[in-house]
Amino acid sequence: MKKVFVNGTFDVLHAGHLALLNYAKSLADYLVVGIDTDERVKEKKGPTRPVNSVEDRTLMLINLKSVDEVKHFGTDEELENLVKSVQPDIMIVGSDYIDKKVIGSEYAKQLRFFNRIDEYSSTKIIQSIINR
Repeated sequence: MKKVFVNGTFDVLHAGHLALLNYAKSLADYLVVGIDTDERVKEKKGPTRPVNSVEDRTLMLINLKSVDEVKHFGTDEELENLVKSVQPDIMIVGSDYIDKKVIGSEYAKQLRFFNRIDEYSSTKIIQSIINR
């Protein structure tokens, strides 16, 4: 069974997220998605985020046909331990992480990069709603 791991905030789901998850599932028999806890999102993205709670984000993700399991992490160490416990055949991260350290990647057999779709971003979507 080929396991694939992706992680992120997945706050306001959009077509870019779906493209990533569908790509990941195309390589996997079992797709595990790691998501940041609410506290970690606030720390990384500011006090107005996340828009959706970790429980709601989990519910949305687990109901996608591409996603088999959702796990949470609140620190870099927890993310590393999560990847270590999953032992994925493939770990997929955004192409913005090329030439950067990818937490936990040493526990994956292979690291792949997914080209982000620029026009899709939770932050941009939230800002466009505010600007209306």
